[in-house]
Amino acid sequence: MAEHLIVMTTTDSEEAARGLASGAIDAKLGACAQIVGPITSVYRWEGAVQTDPEWRVEIKTTNDRAAELVDHIKSAHSYDLPEVVAVPITGGSAEYLAWVVDESKA
Repeated sequence: MAEHLIVMTTTDSEEAARGLASGAIDAKLGACAQIVGPITSVYRWEGAVQTDPEWRVEIKTTNDRAAELVDHIKSAHSYDLPEVVAVPITGGSAEYLAWVVDESKA
């Protein structure tokens, strides 16, 4: 399993994305977060295809902080069923990845 991850979620406003990002970083559940948006999401919800603007939050963290980060996102999120996915980081700058570890420590 990868030591470093990008945990992503989406939300319905830039303000909500900023809140999720800053809450996770303030709690030291990740080293940094980027907010991307607006993006257009097309999805099926309650039997109908929906199209909505959203903002994506990408948080760099470590594998040992991922479960707590996911719990944090789910509890702070306004959606009934928020998207929360984790993607392994399989390489990169050793110095940057060491910084991610240092900044994500409890």
